[in-house]
Amino acid sequence: MFSLRSLGLGIPRWLTTASSSDQGISLPSVSIHDIEENPEKRARTLKHLIKANHINHSIIYHNLQFHNHTPHVLGSAFLLGATSEQLNTIYDAESKTLEPWHDSPGEISKEDWRDFLGKRAYQRAFVDFFEDRLVQHGYDWKDLLDVYLFEGERPLVNGLVCGLAHPLIHLGYGYELNSRTIAIEALAMTACFYNDLHKYLDKPRYIKPSPWSSPDPVEVLSKMAEDKRFESLISQQGDEDYESLMRDGDKEALMLEYWNSWTINDPKKQFEDGQRAAAGLLIGSVTKKSQQYDFFIVHLLTSSHAVRILLPLIPARWHLSLLRQWWLFVVSAYIMQLRPRFDLSRVTHCNLEGRGWKYVIDRAVNSRWSTDAHFVKGECRYMLPNMSWWLTMTS
Repeated sequence: MFSLRSLGLGIPRWLTTASSSDQGISLPSVSIHDIEENPEKRARTLKHLIKANHINHSIIYHNLQFHNHTPHVLGSAFLLGATSEQLNTIYDAESKTLEPWHDSPGEISKEDWRDFLGKRAYQRAFVDFFEDRLVQHGYDWKDLLDVYLFEGERPLVNGLVCGLAHPLIHLGYGYELNSRTIAIEALAMTACFYNDLHKYLDKPRYIKPSPWSSPDPVEVLSKMAEDKRFESLISQQGDEDYESLMRDGDKEALMLEYWNSWTINDPKKQFEDGQRAAAGLLIGSVTKKSQQYDFFIVHLLTSSHAVRILLPLIPARWHLSLLRQWWLFVVSAYIMQLRPRFDLSRVTHCNLEGRGWKYVIDRAVNSRWSTDAHFVKGECRYMLPNMSWWLTMTS
């Protein structure tokens, strides 16, 4: 696991908003595990299981609402040292809830593919389309992604956090495992969940000064928790979907006020602060009475790690835009989950009782939660090791 404080980020202070500059956030790449070429048994098992999932199961299921997490849990377990047998067990458990592919209402072509953005019923057609285009790119999936994610007037990159950031998370695994299969799925998922959220990144007019600002994401979230204006707009969790924040002018204005309140004037420090805030919010908002993590808040952490994976590997001119896009997801998710208060002392004041990453990894691959995708990829792989409350709860 990496320590952002030790990475020695060298980032220009003037990069405070989404920018077309060729400069970006300078980070070393995480370790890339090339499962396509690795002859080791575990890697071969992972490659075959990911391809089996791709062939047999749709990327969106249950009335086109749920996302296929199989590459996430398999990839995380593999990186945490799971054996081939454990990977097969995880695949079998995950497969029980998935659905087979269904034919799309029609095909998609190079000329009309943008007409189908946001239409989840065309998931099979999007996968077929991008796989066909891959042939035209000489099977170079990174070149394919460059064209469809990062080029043109409305690049798909600015919609990666649509669909609870699953396209972003999926894409991170594609790069980290050097998997063409996962990358194609991520591209298709991005297309299927594409919605109006991208406009806040595409159009500079949405980036404007707020009545107040802070470089500290925790301070912004804490202020949101106390802002009573939200109470008259969203009063009950689950009553509305995330897109309601964009459909209602009052909700949108308040969301954008807090989105713009986080001033990014020191990306070296604030990128770390953002990841710590996501981890702290996940742990600190759980009560000992419920001992339940918020399913949606988990995605703030897993998506932040995806940003960490992608930053060294995508064009530098999209770095700050991606960071701001992730923050927009944080703000919107926090609003829709009714702005839970969180106690950071559970993170900052802890007693490890001699336990560290060895214990966490063992819990990930050997405990009764080892087939739970969100436990393995979120509450194990991305957690900071100094969270004793997590260690106590999962003992």
